[in-house]
Amino acid sequence: MYNNYQKRSVLYIQMKYIIDKEKRPLYLQLYKQIRADIIAGNYSYNKKLPSKRSLAEETGVSIITVEHAYALLCDEGYVESRERSGFVVVFRKTDGFAVSGEYNTQHSKHRNEAAYPEFPLSVLSKTMRRVLTEQGELLLEKSPNCGCIELREAIQHYLARNRGIKVKAEQIVIGSGSEYLYGLIVELLGRNCVYAIESPSYKKIEQVYKATEIAYELLPLRNSGIDSKALAGTKANVLHTTPYRSYPSGVTATASKRHEYIRWSEQSNRYIIEDDFESEFSVSSKPTETLFSLSDNDNVIYLNTFSKTISPSLRIGYMVLPEHLVDSFDKNLGFYSCTVPTFMQYVLTELINNGDFERHINRVRRNIRKEIFSHG
Repeated sequence: MYNNYQKRSVLYIQMKYIIDKEKRPLYLQLYKQIRADIIAGNYSYNKKLPSKRSLAEETGVSIITVEHAYALLCDEGYVESRERSGFVVVFRKTDGFAVSGEYNTQHSKHRNEAAYPEFPLSVLSKTMRRVLTEQGELLLEKSPNCGCIELREAIQHYLARNRGIKVKAEQIVIGSGSEYLYGLIVELLGRNCVYAIESPSYKKIEQVYKATEIAYELLPLRNSGIDSKALAGTKANVLHTTPYRSYPSGVTATASKRHEYIRWSEQSNRYIIEDDFESEFSVSSKPTETLFSLSDNDNVIYLNTFSKTISPSLRIGYMVLPEHLVDSFDKNLGFYSCTVPTFMQYVLTELINNGDFERHINRVRRNIRKEIFSHG
């Protein structure tokens, strides 16, 4: 048994939280350290966190600061407040953005966009005001053609944390929506390529390819993904696919089907365009891994957008290029001006870096999960 002094010593050793009082806000520092401990398993599921008073004493911050940190952890779904029990960890690794496993087709029907609440206007407006104040005249400058490096680095770190995609910021290109990026990909890979797209699929994919007058084929979707016979027989050398919840069918490619896509792409001069527009809202216990992270062939172009996760009016998308295509893009297409205003790029950078973006994603995912399970 420990005496009181030994108990306090053990508690201090267990926490090891260091707060730099020169850096504000203090509660975010504490929150990030506790969250890291939870994710690492140092606080396991159903484990009680230290009391607000003891944690405040050990870290030298106010109880209000600890309350704010705990409130943020509650808001994100890492812990919950229980009467007479304090704050208890409710996070399990299967609740996070996982990178493997099969999708439960029980809920494969595509959700209506209205099911996703838009990003809180109060948070967005506050961030805009802060960016205007802090960045000032810098916002009047022309954006680099591939996008502001600050945003590209923020996306780089976000993808590494949440989607298992580890790339350099130089591989990321910012653009105003997916259609713009589709056009850049056509120019990058060449108009002599034959493209294969899912049927049915997002109608603008076919519209862009038709408008650019390139050859394309429609490959039928089955419950597990693209029909294997159609994929094996296609003359295409570029596969455009949405492995997670393809629109409008809601079909998610199984793990074996995703490996089939990768095997298809292993022949020379073949590419995959991975349209991952809805993966952030996965509610499966084992969400799908990306083709980009799964492939060792350096031939997957990864696409995503913030129009779905923040607001349809925010026309900001991005693509991640295979490393060997970066020089070709810079040489042949680097003259294209970035179509996203500098101001909005800095706003999005701030939302990602301060955690507001991921907090919104977590809130929406919890709401979707509750809705699904409340209906059986």
